[in-house]
Amino acid sequence: MKKILIIDDEVNIALLLSKFLTRNGFEVKTASNGTTAMEYLKNEDFTLVLCDFRLEDTDGREMLKNIKNQYPKTGVIIITGYSDIKMAVELIKMGAYDYITKPLYPDEILNTINKAIETQHALLDDEQDNEPIISSKSKEHKKNTSTGEFVFGTSRASKEILRQIDLVAPTNYSVIIIGDSGTGKEAVAKSIHLNSPRHNNPFIAMDCGSLTKELAASEFFGHEKGSFTGALYTKIGHFEMANGGTLFLDEVGNLSYDIQAALLRTVQERKVKRIGSTKEIDLDVRIIVATNENLQESIQKGRFREDLYHRFNEFSIYMPPLRDRGNDIILLANHFLVIANQELSRNVTTFSPEVIDCFMNYRWPGNIRELKNVIRRATLLAEGNEITMKALPLEISNRMMSFDYNNHINTHTSEMPEIKENRHDLKNAALEAEFETILRVLKEVNFNKTKAAEILKIDRKTLYNKMKAINLK
Repeated sequence: MKKILIIDDEVNIALLLSKFLTRNGFEVKTASNGTTAMEYLKNEDFTLVLCDFRLEDTDGREMLKNIKNQYPKTGVIIITGYSDIKMAVELIKMGAYDYITKPLYPDEILNTINKAIETQHALLDDEQDNEPIISSKSKEHKKNTSTGEFVFGTSRASKEILRQIDLVAPTNYSVIIIGDSGTGKEAVAKSIHLNSPRHNNPFIAMDCGSLTKELAASEFFGHEKGSFTGALYTKIGHFEMANGGTLFLDEVGNLSYDIQAALLRTVQERKVKRIGSTKEIDLDVRIIVATNENLQESIQKGRFREDLYHRFNEFSIYMPPLRDRGNDIILLANHFLVIANQELSRNVTTFSPEVIDCFMNYRWPGNIRELKNVIRRATLLAEGNEITMKALPLEISNRMMSFDYNNHINTHTSEMPEIKENRHDLKNAALEAEFETILRVLKEVNFNKTKAAEILKIDRKTLYNKMKAINLK
């Protein structure tokens, strides 16, 4: 279980955080001052420290310095008020993973913690192997290297991605990563950063797909307090946060034309100015962008600026869909099985031959992200130490049954006419397996139909219809 140390002299906040994180599977310890915290760190190994910037006997800067000097493998997240944001950004440059501003929001906290732990694990794996995740000096890459959700395997596609990352990582080139959703574009961007001269500086990721036109400028460039209605505090923009490091812009094709123009000016001049400020800040930021769109097509349709495209496109990497990565699918499945076992405290060790065959023949429209979710769900539902077809989501198992059955019928009916007589039995067997899965999931969640529908990845109406078909109420 991952251990987290919370350092905060506000007892109520520390208590609430502790309870929330414990419910989410972490082992938590709290300290109200820096002296106690350092004593805990001396006697126990913590994966992560959440440290309030203002403490009764010290501050976040001193705590970060002490933790990084004595326990460099422990990640640090700073908790701060709005007035301390500028200092928090400085602390990121000193080695903190990120900062969280008060008031605290559970989803934001959990998301930041999970990303910090993921990054920390990648760095620790790197150190244990005594070489970078991708070493430009070595003649052969490690075959099982992973960063986040992307596992570098043995397929030709993986080897080509490794080769391209190896080439571009040491440079300052801007990079466009092109590929479908869920193919691991952000993980590859992190890998480029971790193997670049900037690896000790911030990697800041920004989802352009979730930005509204009104908020985009503030998120990119920041703003001064009072610069517009609702600007209640000074905000540091993503460019400024990433200064010295790497800024990753995901789904960049979704940006409005106005924001693209402002972005182009910032990239060209290497300067940023917060909204409401006259002061220009010098930038040294490497930009990596990702898209699942054809940007050249968007240029022709007038939705994306050609000059901005050429600024970004100093180097490009194509991310193949999961179905084109051959045996890497099983390597990935095993990787996610290890993670799921750790998360769920299970001991599932293998996949049945039918499941392996299913994985290799399924088209994986959701790519790596879909595979990860399938493995997590199957690990939860597995009976014993093997994942069988019963543990797979209906949309995968039914589709594969349908594919195998129809393909078998079409191919062999002329040679084996008796198969026609068995069609009804085959369909009944498929339905029986489906209903067994539904019943098992319902029992797992104490017949909570909402939770069952979520796990089965069907809507409640469909679940009710299927329950009615087998006389379940």
